[in-house]
Amino acid sequence: MKTYFRLLSFAKPFGKFATPYFIFTLLYAVFNAVVFSLLIPTLQVLFGKSEKNTEKQIPTLPTFDFNIEYFKDLFNYYFNQYTAINGPKGALVFVAVSLIICAFSSNLFRYLSQRIMENLRIYTLQNLRKTVFQSVTTLHLHFFNNERKGDIISKITSDVQVVQFAVTNTLQVIIREPLLIITYLYLLFAISPVLTLFSALILPTSGLIIARIVKRLRAQALASQSSFGMMVSLVDEAISGMRIVKSFNALPYVQDKFNEENDKYSRINRSMARRQQLASPVSEFLGILTLSGILVYGGFLVFDQETTLTAANFITYIAVFSQLLRPAKAISDSFSNINQGLAAGERVLELIDTHSIVQDQDKALEITDFKHSINFHDVDFYYGGKQILNQISFNIVRGKTIALVGPSGGGKSTLLDLIPRFSDPKNGKITIDGINIKEISQNSLRNLMGIVNQESILFNDSIFNNIVFGRAGFTQKQVEDAAKIANAHEFILKTYQAYETNIGDRGIKLSGGQKQRICIARAVLGNPPIMLLDEATSALDTESEKLVQDAIDHLMENRTTIVIAHRLSTIQNADEIIVLDGGEIIETGNHEQLIKKGGLYQRLITMQSFTEE
Repeated sequence: MKTYFRLLSFAKPFGKFATPYFIFTLLYAVFNAVVFSLLIPTLQVLFGKSEKNTEKQIPTLPTFDFNIEYFKDLFNYYFNQYTAINGPKGALVFVAVSLIICAFSSNLFRYLSQRIMENLRIYTLQNLRKTVFQSVTTLHLHFFNNERKGDIISKITSDVQVVQFAVTNTLQVIIREPLLIITYLYLLFAISPVLTLFSALILPTSGLIIARIVKRLRAQALASQSSFGMMVSLVDEAISGMRIVKSFNALPYVQDKFNEENDKYSRINRSMARRQQLASPVSEFLGILTLSGILVYGGFLVFDQETTLTAANFITYIAVFSQLLRPAKAISDSFSNINQGLAAGERVLELIDTHSIVQDQDKALEITDFKHSINFHDVDFYYGGKQILNQISFNIVRGKTIALVGPSGGGKSTLLDLIPRFSDPKNGKITIDGINIKEISQNSLRNLMGIVNQESILFNDSIFNNIVFGRAGFTQKQVEDAAKIANAHEFILKTYQAYETNIGDRGIKLSGGQKQRICIARAVLGNPPIMLLDEATSALDTESEKLVQDAIDHLMENRTTIVIAHRLSTIQNADEIIVLDGGEIIETGNHEQLIKKGGLYQRLITMQSFTEE
């Protein structure tokens, strides 16, 4: 129940919906019960006993009082008056009109209550989706290295959808069905207390049987949601890597993996469906069994005339009791369905409760400029239980270019990620102008930096919006100037809508070199004083690489640059080269100094680890 109430908290302010829903549902239940109570005078008229056996002879108009007895007396008064004047046929017309008014009122209030519940459902879904997405997008980057993207997508989409239907539908059942049951039970007690007590002894047995049927549904629902997330992940991987899949004739392998997970998901859902579908017919059968017992017992009471139960009352009792089974069945169905919603809810709440390990301090500093240097002081970094960086210390003076080189897996990209606080070191500290970057707000820190990665990350939007990318206050001229620095302006003008051209999913309409130049334009927009470049040309062909490299050369002018490079000319022109291996700094110096040392750097040059141009 803790999970359920936590999920329900996303409907706050709850009273805004619950109060009118309760009122409208109560009125619906009352008028619905009155509709069936009108069967008694109808049957009495049809049996020719309207004069002797009306519920109550009311000679004078009753005094107003807000209770059920007043409304019963009011109806009986007008019914008796109308019957006395118009006879049995007139009495039937009176009952029929009363029936129409009550049925209309009942359905009107039912409609209004459903409208409120639908608003609650949509409002809850909106808040839940917003909270989940905000939680996911604020997580540290390393979180996404450990989680399957498909599983995250499944939680934000499928699981949230399951949650909101299960929670709001159950809430609807919790409020509406008990109100209906109470009004029906009141009517049943009013007709025959003896018969109602008899039926009350039988009903708990049905509840125990249904509870046993749905007992394992929650565990199965958790497995089902997890399996669905795995399937989404496999689909995402297959579509994203379709070129590789086809290149290596790996379609059978990919298809078999998906089919295996699909079979598992189907098996779980079949088992769940059996239990869910069994609950409904079993509850219905038990209801009919109970009704049959009441039919026999009540019939004997009528035949033996041992109570005041008349034939008209008994027929009405059977009709009302048959209606009592519907909300009881709805409650049993909701218990079988809520388990799936709670299972999905636990997965969603787990995502919401996952907090970023990179957090701003209270009253974090806002900085607007970079003046002196960036310093690493004995920095250690661990990924899981593995140490990636060990006792890293060096300085980056403003205006200098620092090249990070070394064998693959040496910790270069990890070191670069620490500067904008994509991750935090386990030990040691990084300072900018003497201020620990943990004391600086992440937004203001990253505003000082332009970042270009090896992979060109673009979005399904216009070229202009991809360069600006959510940052306010930039003019068309500023965007064009950034594009010119990136050697992108000319090719942009040749596209069919220039800067307003949509580049498709992940920039699919552009070549690799064009995409990377858009990324460089995005990085240089706003003229940030610090540039972080992670092998920005390594995945390009020769012609594209030259254009991009020229853009990077422009980008690096008059800026502090930290670059992971594989291009020899970039490394040779760096003010300082830091050689990393196994997470440690092995060598530092410029190109000539490191060549003379004859260490790892010289061996990398000899092995032609870097491209000439």
